Amino acid sequence: MRRAIALMIGVLIALVGIPATAQAASPGFSVSGGKIYDANGAQFIPQGINHAHTWYPDELDSLAAIRAAGANTVRVVLSGGRWGTSENASEVAAIIGECKANQLVCILEYHDTTGYGEDSSATSLAAAVQYWKSVKSAVVGREKYVMINIGNEPFGNSSYSGWTSATISAIQALRADGFTHTLVVDAPNWGQDWSNTMRDNAPAVAAADGNVVFSVHMYGVYDTAAEVRTYLDAFTSRGLAIIVGEFGDNHSDGNPDEATIMSYTRSQGIGMLGWSWSGNGSGVEYLDMVNGFNSSSLTAWGQRFINGVDGLKARNPQVATVYSGDPGTDPGTDPGTAPNGYPYCSSASSDPDGDGWGWEQSRSCVVRGSAADTGTQPSTAPNGYPYCSSTSSDPDGDGWGWEQSRSCVVRGSAADR
Repeated sequence: MRRAIALMIGVLIALVGIPATAQAASPGFSVSGGKIYDANGAQFIPQGINHAHTWYPDELDSLAAIRAAGANTVRVVLSGGRWGTSENASEVAAIIGECKANQLVCILEYHDTTGYGEDSSATSLAAAVQYWKSVKSAVVGREKYVMINIGNEPFGNSSYSGWTSATISAIQALRADGFTHTLVVDAPNWGQDWSNTMRDNAPAVAAADGNVVFSVHMYGVYDTAAEVRTYLDAFTSRGLAIIVGEFGDNHSDGNPDEATIMSYTRSQGIGMLGWSWSGNGSGVEYLDMVNGFNSSSLTAWGQRFINGVDGLKARNPQVATVYSGDPGTDPGTDPGTAPNGYPYCSSASSDPDGDGWGWEQSRSCVVRGSAADTGTQPSTAPNGYPYCSSTSSDPDGDGWGWEQSRSCVVRGSAADR
């Protein structure tokens, strides 16, 4: 699908993460039987949002807001210069660091290949390989947190018959240079694969390399439930890992059936990543999820994707276990501490009542980005007593403490009920 944007469309929606220990631990993500597994061998379903970093390098704090929206994955747009900017190794390392700080899996994608063969400014998958080699120092060693999306929409509607050989060659070139990451490969035809080139040749690619995830972008081509289901079933029925790398609720080439995309990926355990957090232009501003990178100002699409039926909040994606510590912990991935002194929760599921306060490791924790995190939640318990600033104020563990010459309540304790 063609993109008429000053900042291209790349909707990669990250889906539920259902940890299910299924295979041995590996240095990073891996693929087996059409499923994605994290480094601890737990099943991982990417669910999240695309972020147009290369056009908005000063908006890296959007990753915290994307995590707070419920995502477990962010797809980050990188460039080698086609759009006027080029992310070098130090910048890519900073992006990965921000992903780790927010417990997000980073799917890093190279956007300069968009529409190759039809758009004269697009670069080839071979050029994409050279870009990844230029930032190798930033991504090698971080396989636990990073997947590499070799090239965004690597063929337009011309010359797409070369997709299979070009994709296999790019994968083999990266492997020969020491990249062991899970590799994500986009479909041709501006990502929508209306020609079924990726669908029909995916087994050949998977036979050439077993650690590959296929990514389709669903816009106007997928305007009926049957088209959505049939395409995705063609992969899952053959044990091939597929995600919906981009989609929206509207587009210039037709009206995508976003309801089926969201419900079917959820029911089938297929990853999805929506385009995009903010910053779209040239007539597709309706694909912004928030206005002006303001997480407090959701658009209609953002409301639908985040809070609607089968949206991120309903799916409650689980973070990769390298962050949550189940079944293994990873040094240096402590979720951090909220401004009120409480640790951040490793998963939003620790907060079943949705008030921003959870319970992990026998103490209260704060859901990142919630009212409890931003200071907008009342600091007084329902019984009228103030909350204790620290559980150490309650040495006997009955939920009642003593601070500033008066009683206080430990949040989440029996006294707080």
